[in-house]
Amino acid sequence: MQERLAYIALNQMAGLGPVGVRRLIVALGSPQAIWTASEEDLCSVQGIGEKTAQAILRDRDVAEPEQEETRALAQGIRLITPLDAEYPSGLSSIHNPPLVLYVKGSLRVEDARALAVVGSRSASPYGLSTADRLSYQAAQCGLTVVSGLARGIDTAAHRGALKAGGRTIAVLGSALDCLYPLENEVLAEEIARSGAVMSEYPLGRVADRQTFPYRNRIVSGLSLGTLVVESEQKGGSMHTADAAMEQGRSVLAVPGRVDLPGARGPHFLLKNGARLVESIEDVLAEFEFEMPDLSAPEAEVSVRPEVVLGVEERRIVEQLWVGPLQVAELGRACAIASPVLSGILLSLEMKRIVRTLPGGVIELATDVRRVNKVESTNE
Repeated sequence: MQERLAYIALNQMAGLGPVGVRRLIVALGSPQAIWTASEEDLCSVQGIGEKTAQAILRDRDVAEPEQEETRALAQGIRLITPLDAEYPSGLSSIHNPPLVLYVKGSLRVEDARALAVVGSRSASPYGLSTADRLSYQAAQCGLTVVSGLARGIDTAAHRGALKAGGRTIAVLGSALDCLYPLENEVLAEEIARSGAVMSEYPLGRVADRQTFPYRNRIVSGLSLGTLVVESEQKGGSMHTADAAMEQGRSVLAVPGRVDLPGARGPHFLLKNGARLVESIEDVLAEFEFEMPDLSAPEAEVSVRPEVVLGVEERRIVEQLWVGPLQVAELGRACAIASPVLSGILLSLEMKRIVRTLPGGVIELATDVRRVNKVESTNE
């Protein structure tokens, strides 16, 4: 069996995992050697007992790596092993790198400049707005945004990067053909068109309580650092932060309101040396990157050239271009009284320029783009 196919076959073996496979490869000399080793040879490897050895003998008789790759390719999924040039360099250096990556989309060299943005599934409007804004700005600065496609902060991070026209990578806790949560299926397709959706799990593997924490090491391993926006002190995002620290990567955190449960995780990290992040400048300073000039020319925002925006409408849209805001925050930023603001927002929604998210958060519609000139009414 070819070495590359051996990696794919070993990845299909339930209960073995990257660490066990690495031990076997070191002890026996190569992935192919596992295919010819006797039960006695397998049992001689540290951590491989009789039960595991028998499972390997049983599984290797039915492994079909070529068929697995053929089925994946039929679904637009490529299989990338540590032998392939596309395999991310950031993963090669971690303790337990995945044996195989199932990838929809593309991986690029510039993805080495990546920031993981993670947080709670039940995020507050503040958390969603902050994740969206920082991810948008990170993408503007040339960083690839990595997250897990979960509800809440993950979704906001991916959407923020996409709105900026940047790259984002989603790492799933399930096989690509068993996507979870299903509500993010359209988002996953959008990510794959301009970035990548990936998983280490063979086709058919559904998500469970073990798969999510285990994939977190890939999220952090792909990234220069992990930014936690909101999380309980024992939330899944804290596992990603722990993995980042174990991998020698940076850990960053956004402070929150002290009376919100989602602030406990970030505040714990901040007390223990994480970089405090209030703006994208803090992120860039952590990696010693220079801040690019993000100032735009005299440009307004429009969905369609024929849309006419009033002065106050343009002021609102320019504020939202930075990132979503709650209605009250938007009113203060634009100096527009609440009754007047409500009417303007209704007009913008009817023009399909903004949309309202749960919690009274306002964001630009996904197809809004910057243009050099938009006709406006003079008041």
